Amino acid sequence: MKAAKDYIVFPLDVASVKEAAAYVERLSDWVGMFKVGLELFIQAGPEIVDIIRKNGKTEIFLDLKLHDIPATVARAMARIADMGVRFATVHCGETPRMLEAAVTGAAGRVGVLGVTLLTSITPEDIQISGYRDEFAIDLPRLVIKRAEAARAAGCAGVVCSGHEVRQIKEAFGRDFVAITPGIRPAWDINDADDQRRIMTPDQAIRNGADYLVIGRPIRDAEDPAAAAQYIADEIAGAL
Repeated sequence: MKAAKDYIVFPLDVASVKEAAAYVERLSDWVGMFKVGLELFIQAGPEIVDIIRKNGKTEIFLDLKLHDIPATVARAMARIADMGVRFATVHCGETPRMLEAAVTGAAGRVGVLGVTLLTSITPEDIQISGYRDEFAIDLPRLVIKRAEAARAAGCAGVVCSGHEVRQIKEAFGRDFVAITPGIRPAWDINDADDQRRIMTPDQAIRNGADYLVIGRPIRDAEDPAAAAQYIADEIAGAL
């Protein structure tokens, strides 16, 4: 059984290797996984993966959200698999062939996660993008449709908001991993946040989330380690 802290994914959304390394050193004992996104990976490259690995047993989630023609995605995922990370992301996108290519490239060495719908997306965004009204009116319907494509392609799971986790688990089973961004403790809800479909750690865990991406509440705290412990305690209560 996972410890409460192992549900916490801390995103290293910083611009320099030095700053990222400082968070890795400070939080390795307090979170279960570090997420490396585009900004940091473009700056640091594979070096940041080595830095995280050398600081302990914290797992690594490479969140590059691949989105390209299938052949390119397959080759890119194969290079990611060489790094030995736990999870990597690919957009569900327009074609299941891209998801299938990512799984082929991973060759079972890294868990491929389909990004269903960014938590910053609103119904208005979907409508403007040209999707059918039924998906703009009902965002979870679009998320489930994309999760179904990810499951059929052989993905290990999906990235989705906490609002869709329960439906995804009911539809695809407990073993289909759900990582949920947009997690905000009740004491840190901010109307100025650029994420719209947010949820508290307690709610997301009760809905069945396997991992919670929690950045600002920890990063902006006076004592990030203490904030992570406080959130772990909330997760433990939900478990």
